[in-house]
Amino acid sequence: MPTQETRDTSRRPNTDAIRSEMKQLIAHLRRDVERVEEPRAQALFETSAEVIQGLVQTFDDYDTGEEPAFRRRAT
Repeated sequence: MPTQETRDTSRRPNTDAIRSEMKQLIAHLRRDVERVEEPRAQALFETSAEVIQGLVQTFDDYDTGEEPAFRRRAT
């Protein structure tokens, strides 16, 4: 039966990979803000980048356990 520590270390590479993909998407969206001329599209891309950045922060909080919702309970 896996221990809490085993479960914590096994999920870390998965969150790292997802976080990396989200950061790539943020960079892509911000590059596209500069490439398009239509203001609504620029706002859409920048807003999307900001929302995804919030998700990256949530993944960071999950990994560090700093937020109460993500704190690991002693077993």
